Amino acid sequence: MRGMNGVGEALRESAVFNFDGAMTMVIDDSPFSLELTAQALLGFGIKVRHPCSDAAQAIAILQDHPVDLILVDCEMPGMSGYEFVRWLRRSGLEPNAYAPVIMTAAHVRRSKVSEARDCGANFLITKPFSAGKLLERIVWVARDTRPFLEVGDYFGPDRRFRKEPWPGLERRAGEIRKSALEAERGVPIEL
Repeated sequence: MRGMNGVGEALRESAVFNFDGAMTMVIDDSPFSLELTAQALLGFGIKVRHPCSDAAQAIAILQDHPVDLILVDCEMPGMSGYEFVRWLRRSGLEPNAYAPVIMTAAHVRRSKVSEARDCGANFLITKPFSAGKLLERIVWVARDTRPFLEVGDYFGPDRRFRKEPWPGLERRAGEIRKSALEAERGVPIEL
């Protein structure tokens, strides 16, 4: 395994996946990118059921149709991909608010990675992407077991990938209270 918790994990040659019934939405303002992504997905047996040229079109569809996977471009006119994911996570549309979201971006800077993580996306992939890399990310988000959290203005999958303890000073209020209770009682407490 090349990464933490399966991130970047290479697919086994013997792996078999059936995506035939997956309800997939791709949102991209570039007709070329939308078609290219749809063709890459079709190569895995994933038919794009809802191709959308902007976030408004996607929102209208999501009001009435459940989806299993969303791929959305970060930079679109009108509502950006980041704004769309924030809307989706806060929409209250179940199960769509919890659908896996893979964001795509042509130019990835550290700030874009942080913004994708902070808006509630599951993963960010850079364009142009290879079909193999896209499939790895789709399988990764399908296997992702991180819980959804609502903290302040964030709602989405837990942003932490690592299970190991943080080496620095603890800043989460719940963990500080838990440690204080454990110290007071002398017994570990499960929350």
